[in-house]
Amino acid sequence: MGDPLALLDPLLKAGVPVCMGLDLPLGVPRAFAQGRAEAGFVEFLRGLAARPGFFAVNDTLDTVCPDRPFYPQRGIKGMTRLAHAQALGFTQARGLNRLCDLATAERPAGAPVFWTLGANQSGKAAIAAWRDWLAPALAAGAPYRLWPFAGPLHGLLAPGAVALAEVYPAEALRHLGLRIPGSKRALAPRQALAPALLDCMARLRATPEPALLAAIRAGFGADAAGEDRLDCVLGVLDMILVLDGHREDRVPPDPWVQGWEGWVLGQHALPLAAPLGLDAAPPV
Repeated sequence: MGDPLALLDPLLKAGVPVCMGLDLPLGVPRAFAQGRAEAGFVEFLRGLAARPGFFAVNDTLDTVCPDRPFYPQRGIKGMTRLAHAQALGFTQARGLNRLCDLATAERPAGAPVFWTLGANQSGKAAIAAWRDWLAPALAAGAPYRLWPFAGPLHGLLAPGAVALAEVYPAEALRHLGLRIPGSKRALAPRQALAPALLDCMARLRATPEPALLAAIRAGFGADAAGEDRLDCVLGVLDMILVLDGHREDRVPPDPWVQGWEGWVLGQHALPLAAPLGLDAAPPV
Protein backbone atom coordinates (compact mmCIF):
# COMPACT_ATOMS: atom_id res chain seq x y z
CA MET A 1 0.00 0.00 0.00
CA GLY A 2 2.92 2.34 0.58
CA ASP A 3 2.47 5.19 3.05
CA PRO A 4 -0.71 4.49 5.07
CA LEU A 5 -1.35 8.21 5.49
CA ALA A 6 -1.43 8.61 1.69
CA LEU A 7 -3.58 5.52 1.09
CA LEU A 8 -6.77 7.36 0.24
CA ASP A 9 -5.31 10.56 -1.26
CA PRO A 10 -5.93 9.62 -4.93
CA LEU A 11 -9.57 8.84 -4.23
CA LEU A 12 -10.07 12.03 -2.23
CA LYS A 13 -8.54 14.10 -5.03
CA ALA A 14 -10.97 12.49 -7.48
CA GLY A 15 -13.76 14.36 -5.71
CA VAL A 16 -16.06 11.36 -5.27
CA PRO A 17 -17.57 9.92 -2.09
CA VAL A 18 -15.35 7.16 -0.70
CA CYS A 19 -16.41 4.31 1.57
CA MET A 20 -13.93 1.80 2.97
CA GLY A 21 -14.47 -1.31 5.08
CA LEU A 22 -11.88 -2.29 7.67
CA ASP A 23 -11.53 -5.85 8.95
CA LEU A 24 -10.35 -4.69 12.37
CA PRO A 25 -11.89 -3.18 15.51
CA LEU A 26 -13.26 0.35 15.37
CA GLY A 27 -14.14 0.81 19.02
CA VAL A 28 -13.21 -0.27 22.53
CA PRO A 29 -15.21 -2.21 25.15
CA ARG A 30 -17.46 -0.27 27.46
CA ALA A 31 -15.68 -1.53 30.57
CA PHE A 32 -12.50 0.09 29.23
CA ALA A 33 -14.29 3.29 28.20
CA GLN A 34 -16.13 3.80 31.49
CA GLY A 35 -14.82 6.84 33.31
CA ARG A 36 -12.65 8.13 30.46
CA ALA A 37 -12.55 11.88 29.87
CA GLU A 38 -13.01 11.70 26.09
CA ALA A 39 -16.49 12.14 24.65
CA GLY A 40 -16.25 8.96 22.56
CA PHE A 41 -14.10 6.58 20.57
CA VAL A 42 -13.19 8.97 17.74
CA GLU A 43 -11.83 11.56 20.17
CA PHE A 44 -10.01 8.81 22.06
CA LEU A 45 -8.49 7.43 18.83
CA ARG A 46 -7.37 10.89 17.72
CA GLY A 47 -5.57 11.38 21.02
CA LEU A 48 -3.58 8.16 20.63
CA ALA A 49 -1.38 9.91 18.06
CA ALA A 50 0.40 11.51 21.01
CA ARG A 51 0.55 8.28 23.07
CA PRO A 52 2.74 5.73 21.22
CA GLY A 53 3.31 3.76 24.42
CA PHE A 54 -0.34 2.73 24.37
CA PHE A 55 0.45 0.30 21.54
CA ALA A 56 3.31 -1.57 23.24
CA VAL A 57 2.26 -5.20 23.71
CA ASN A 58 2.80 -6.44 27.27
CA ASP A 59 5.03 -9.45 27.93
CA THR A 60 3.43 -10.12 31.31
CA LEU A 61 0.34 -9.05 33.22
CA ASP A 62 2.47 -6.98 35.59
CA THR A 63 2.60 -4.10 33.10
CA VAL A 64 -0.97 -4.34 31.75
CA CYS A 65 -2.93 -1.17 32.52
CA PRO A 66 -5.43 1.16 30.79
CA ASP A 67 -2.54 3.12 29.29
CA ARG A 68 -1.03 -0.09 27.89
CA PRO A 69 -3.82 -2.67 27.44
CA PHE A 70 -2.56 -4.99 24.67
CA TYR A 71 -1.55 -8.52 25.75
CA PRO A 72 0.19 -10.98 25.37
CA GLN A 73 3.42 -10.73 23.41
CA ARG A 74 3.79 -14.52 23.44
CA GLY A 75 2.14 -17.57 24.92
CA ILE A 76 2.65 -18.12 28.66
CA LYS A 77 1.59 -21.23 30.54
CA GLY A 78 -1.58 -20.68 32.52
CA MET A 79 -2.49 -17.39 30.87
CA THR A 80 -6.22 -16.61 30.67
CA ARG A 81 -8.40 -13.84 29.36
CA LEU A 82 -9.91 -13.49 32.82
CA ALA A 83 -6.47 -12.63 34.22
CA HIS A 84 -6.03 -10.10 31.41
CA ALA A 85 -9.41 -8.56 32.20
CA GLN A 86 -8.61 -8.37 35.90
CA ALA A 87 -5.29 -6.67 35.17
CA LEU A 88 -7.32 -3.96 33.40
CA GLY A 89 -9.67 -3.66 36.37
CA PHE A 90 -12.59 -5.65 34.94
CA THR A 91 -14.38 -8.18 37.12
CA GLN A 92 -15.26 -10.54 34.24
CA ALA A 93 -13.44 -11.79 31.15
CA ARG A 94 -16.40 -10.48 29.16
CA GLY A 95 -15.24 -6.98 30.05
CA LEU A 96 -12.66 -7.37 27.28
CA ASN A 97 -15.40 -7.70 24.65
CA ARG A 98 -17.50 -5.16 22.87
CA LEU A 99 -21.15 -6.06 22.36
CA CYS A 100 -20.51 -6.87 18.69
CA ASP A 101 -17.66 -9.23 19.63
CA LEU A 102 -19.99 -11.60 21.49
CA ALA A 103 -21.40 -14.75 19.90
CA THR A 104 -24.78 -14.55 18.18
CA ALA A 105 -27.16 -17.23 16.96
CA GLU A 106 -25.56 -16.78 13.53
CA ARG A 107 -21.81 -16.88 14.27
CA PRO A 108 -19.24 -17.61 17.00
CA ALA A 109 -17.68 -14.90 19.13
CA GLY A 110 -15.05 -12.59 17.70
CA ALA A 111 -11.79 -11.80 19.47
CA PRO A 112 -11.42 -9.10 22.14
CA VAL A 113 -9.88 -5.84 20.92
CA PHE A 114 -6.78 -5.92 23.15
CA TRP A 115 -5.91 -9.63 22.79
CA THR A 116 -2.89 -10.22 20.52
CA LEU A 117 -2.20 -13.97 20.50
CA GLY A 118 -3.32 -16.80 18.23
CA ALA A 119 -5.35 -17.11 15.06
CA ASN A 120 -8.50 -15.72 16.70
CA GLN A 121 -7.17 -12.30 17.60
CA SER A 122 -7.65 -8.80 16.23
CA GLY A 123 -5.35 -6.83 18.52
CA LYS A 124 -2.40 -6.73 16.12
CA ALA A 125 -4.57 -5.42 13.30
CA ALA A 126 -5.94 -2.75 15.63
CA ILE A 127 -2.42 -1.73 16.64
CA ALA A 128 -1.18 -1.46 13.06
CA ALA A 129 -4.19 0.48 11.77
CA TRP A 130 -4.69 2.75 14.77
CA ARG A 131 -1.00 3.55 15.39
CA ASP A 132 0.28 3.82 11.82
CA TRP A 133 -2.71 5.29 10.05
CA LEU A 134 -5.96 6.26 11.76
CA ALA A 135 -4.74 8.06 14.89
CA PRO A 136 -2.16 10.26 13.10
CA ALA A 137 -4.55 10.88 10.20
CA LEU A 138 -7.36 12.01 12.51
CA ALA A 139 -4.94 14.15 14.53
CA ALA A 140 -3.87 15.82 11.29
CA GLY A 141 -7.47 16.61 10.39
CA ALA A 142 -8.10 13.92 7.76
CA PRO A 143 -11.71 13.99 6.49
CA TYR A 144 -12.55 10.56 7.89
CA ARG A 145 -16.05 9.84 9.15
CA LEU A 146 -16.24 6.71 11.28
CA TRP A 147 -19.45 4.70 11.23
CA PRO A 148 -21.51 4.38 13.40
CA PHE A 149 -20.07 7.11 15.62
CA ALA A 150 -20.72 9.87 13.07
CA GLY A 151 -24.17 8.61 12.04
CA PRO A 152 -25.81 6.33 9.44
CA LEU A 153 -23.52 5.19 6.64
CA HIS A 154 -25.29 6.84 3.71
CA GLY A 155 -25.24 10.17 5.54
CA LEU A 156 -21.45 9.99 5.77
CA LEU A 157 -20.94 9.80 2.00
CA ALA A 158 -19.79 13.10 0.51
CA PRO A 159 -17.18 14.25 -2.02
CA GLY A 160 -13.86 14.90 -0.32
CA ALA A 161 -14.68 12.68 2.67
CA VAL A 162 -14.08 9.03 3.56
CA ALA A 163 -16.63 6.90 5.38
CA LEU A 164 -14.94 4.11 7.34
CA ALA A 165 -16.86 1.14 8.71
CA GLU A 166 -15.89 -2.09 10.46
CA VAL A 167 -16.58 -5.24 8.45
CA TYR A 168 -16.23 -8.81 9.66
CA PRO A 169 -15.80 -11.60 7.07
CA ALA A 170 -17.55 -14.16 9.29
CA GLU A 171 -20.59 -11.87 9.32
CA ALA A 172 -20.25 -11.01 5.63
CA LEU A 173 -20.48 -14.67 4.61
CA ARG A 174 -23.86 -14.96 6.27
CA HIS A 175 -25.13 -11.62 4.94
CA LEU A 176 -24.21 -12.71 1.41
CA GLY A 177 -25.85 -16.13 1.79
CA LEU A 178 -22.55 -17.96 1.31
CA ARG A 179 -21.15 -21.01 3.05
CA ILE A 180 -17.61 -22.35 2.75
CA PRO A 181 -17.47 -26.17 2.58
CA GLY A 182 -14.62 -26.46 5.08
CA SER A 183 -12.00 -24.14 6.49
CA LYS A 184 -11.32 -20.94 4.56
CA ARG A 185 -7.64 -21.41 5.43
CA ALA A 186 -7.48 -24.36 3.02
CA LEU A 187 -7.29 -23.96 -0.75
CA ALA A 188 -9.86 -26.60 -1.75
CA PRO A 189 -12.80 -25.06 0.19
CA ARG A 190 -11.98 -21.63 -1.25
CA GLN A 191 -11.99 -23.10 -4.75
CA ALA A 192 -15.28 -24.86 -4.06
CA LEU A 193 -16.78 -21.52 -2.97
CA ALA A 194 -15.98 -19.88 -6.34
CA PRO A 195 -19.27 -20.62 -8.23
CA ALA A 196 -21.46 -19.38 -5.39
CA LEU A 197 -19.23 -16.33 -4.84
CA LEU A 198 -19.42 -15.40 -8.54
CA ASP A 199 -23.20 -15.85 -8.52
CA CYS A 200 -23.38 -13.54 -5.51
CA MET A 201 -21.28 -10.92 -7.31
CA ALA A 202 -23.54 -11.13 -10.34
CA ARG A 203 -26.61 -10.51 -8.16
CA LEU A 204 -24.90 -7.42 -6.71
CA ARG A 205 -23.77 -6.26 -10.18
CA ALA A 206 -20.18 -6.35 -8.94
CA THR A 207 -18.22 -7.38 -12.02
CA PRO A 208 -14.72 -8.69 -11.27
CA GLU A 209 -11.84 -7.60 -13.46
CA PRO A 210 -10.01 -10.46 -15.22
CA ALA A 211 -7.29 -10.75 -12.57
CA LEU A 212 -9.84 -10.97 -9.75
CA LEU A 213 -11.96 -13.46 -11.69
CA ALA A 214 -8.92 -15.69 -12.14
CA ALA A 215 -8.04 -15.35 -8.45
CA ILE A 216 -11.55 -16.34 -7.36
CA ARG A 217 -11.54 -19.41 -9.58
CA ALA A 218 -8.09 -20.35 -8.26
CA GLY A 219 -9.25 -20.12 -4.63
CA PHE A 220 -7.24 -16.92 -4.13
CA GLY A 221 -3.92 -18.78 -4.34
CA ALA A 222 -2.31 -21.64 -2.46
CA ASP A 223 -0.20 -19.45 -0.16
CA ALA A 224 -1.16 -18.44 3.38
CA ALA A 225 -2.47 -15.05 2.21
CA GLY A 226 -5.26 -16.70 0.19
CA GLU A 227 -7.55 -16.50 3.20
CA ASP A 228 -6.87 -12.77 3.52
CA ARG A 229 -7.65 -12.15 -0.16
CA LEU A 230 -10.97 -13.93 0.24
CA ASP A 231 -11.74 -11.86 3.34
CA CYS A 232 -11.07 -8.66 1.41
CA VAL A 233 -13.56 -9.62 -1.29
CA LEU A 234 -16.18 -10.64 1.27
CA GLY A 235 -15.77 -7.30 3.07
CA VAL A 236 -16.17 -5.29 -0.14
CA LEU A 237 -19.26 -7.25 -1.19
CA ASP A 238 -20.80 -6.78 2.25
CA MET A 239 -20.31 -3.02 1.93
CA ILE A 240 -21.94 -3.07 -1.52
CA LEU A 241 -24.85 -4.99 0.00
CA VAL A 242 -25.41 -2.16 2.50
CA LEU A 243 -24.61 0.76 0.20
CA ASP A 244 -27.04 -0.48 -2.46
CA GLY A 245 -29.82 -0.82 0.09
CA HIS A 246 -30.06 -4.62 0.19
CA ARG A 247 -29.25 -4.66 3.90
CA GLU A 248 -29.71 -2.01 6.59
CA ASP A 249 -26.78 -0.55 8.49
CA ARG A 250 -28.68 -1.22 11.70
CA VAL A 251 -27.07 -0.28 15.06
CA PRO A 252 -28.46 -1.17 18.51
CA PRO A 253 -29.96 1.81 20.41
CA ASP A 254 -27.25 1.49 23.04
CA PRO A 255 -25.27 4.65 23.92
CA TRP A 256 -22.13 2.62 24.63
CA VAL A 257 -22.30 1.04 21.17
CA GLN A 258 -22.98 4.33 19.44
CA GLY A 259 -20.34 6.30 21.34
CA TRP A 260 -17.52 3.90 22.19
CA GLU A 261 -17.86 0.28 21.10
CA GLY A 262 -18.94 0.61 17.49
CA TRP A 263 -20.67 -2.12 15.52
CA VAL A 264 -20.13 -4.48 12.59
CA LEU A 265 -21.59 -3.21 9.33
CA GLY A 266 -24.72 -5.12 8.36
CA GLN A 267 -24.94 -7.10 11.61
CA HIS A 268 -28.54 -7.46 12.73
CA ALA A 269 -28.32 -10.39 15.16
CA LEU A 270 -27.85 -9.37 18.77
CA PRO A 271 -25.50 -11.31 21.06
CA LEU A 272 -26.77 -14.31 22.96
CA ALA A 273 -25.32 -12.82 26.18
CA ALA A 274 -26.45 -9.53 27.63
CA PRO A 275 -24.00 -6.61 27.57
CA LEU A 276 -21.80 -6.14 30.59
CA GLY A 277 -23.69 -4.13 33.19
CA LEU A 278 -22.10 -0.81 34.20
CA ASP A 279 -22.91 1.63 36.93
CA ALA A 280 -23.00 4.68 34.68
CA ALA A 281 -23.94 5.73 31.18
CA PRO A 282 -21.22 7.04 28.86
CA PRO A 283 -20.53 10.79 28.77
CA VAL A 284 -22.61 12.76 26.29
